[in-house]
Amino acid sequence: MSLAVFPQARNSTYYDERPQCCGNASCVPLCPIGAKYDASVHAIKAEKAGAQLEPSAVVYRLEAKADGRISTVHFRRPDLSTGLATGRIVVIAAHAIETPKLLLMSRDERTPKGVANSSDTVGRYLMSHIDQGTRGLTKPPIYPYRGPVITSAIREFRDGPFRSKYSAIGTSISNEGWRHVGPQATAIALIEHGLTGQRLKEAIAWRTQRELTLGSTAETLPDPSNRIVPDDTRTDAIGIPRPRIHYRIDNYAKAGLKLAMRRHEDIFAALQSTEVETLPMVTSSGTILGTTRMGNDPRESVVDRDLRAHDHANLFIVGGMVFPTAGMHPPTLTIAALALRAALTIKQGFAG
Repeated sequence: MSLAVFPQARNSTYYDERPQCCGNASCVPLCPIGAKYDASVHAIKAEKAGAQLEPSAVVYRLEAKADGRISTVHFRRPDLSTGLATGRIVVIAAHAIETPKLLLMSRDERTPKGVANSSDTVGRYLMSHIDQGTRGLTKPPIYPYRGPVITSAIREFRDGPFRSKYSAIGTSISNEGWRHVGPQATAIALIEHGLTGQRLKEAIAWRTQRELTLGSTAETLPDPSNRIVPDDTRTDAIGIPRPRIHYRIDNYAKAGLKLAMRRHEDIFAALQSTEVETLPMVTSSGTILGTTRMGNDPRESVVDRDLRAHDHANLFIVGGMVFPTAGMHPPTLTIAALALRAALTIKQGFAG
């Protein structure tokens, strides 16, 4: 097996007024020094460029004119006061759960099935990455808790004829050690076993030098029954429906992860590891895709190749919700590339 770098949105050198990654192995949920990109970067840029931000407001309805163009964006503030925004172009970038929920809530006589939903595909084809890991104590020290969370991954199982039977798999080597246990929990457990002083220090060092976690990620197939809809029976603190999520992990992903766990076992055996444990299968909260899929046919998709809604000439939907398939790689760079393409189309439209 060979290792390759996985795409990551973090600075390797000082760039854009943000420092380079210092390798503190704690990138989730936020980078403590700002080396990893997050949406606040461009929110600040937009405000400096003259954009007006409405903090803590939640958009709950889009209103379309007779010609199909979106005329008004309605929002609600925490104090329950309301407001509206208008513009020549409307861009929705509320990720793969809130975006379809908003579109489906925007029902009226002109859009009886919701905005951008003549195809009845808004909210459908919800996809994620399915994660499963194995952890153990290696015989030789491997020194985790140093460097970025992930620097490399096994690439042999990403593609091939096998994908007709089971999912592609990305297997990453984590620098986070046993993240859900960690040095603090290790120290508490050792103290409870009576270790103190120098013996405690040496035991913590010995274990934390050997805590290895391997994580595998499987792609899921697009399934129209996996979907998001507004839940009119459950609302949030300002009276907006919460999302109702219907999601099933398919056998395609489960079969891929079953083989991945065997590979994990082989790797830990080669490292003469002890305390090896297979962790539960989980749905990744960091990768949520689909629900406003891209396509050429307006009868089967929500947006076109430029992320413009088929049903509304001035509405663009930007983010991972436009993905027609999930793959198994982190989608960040593809999302950025698609956003740049949409921005170019919008810019050309203004120039015209």
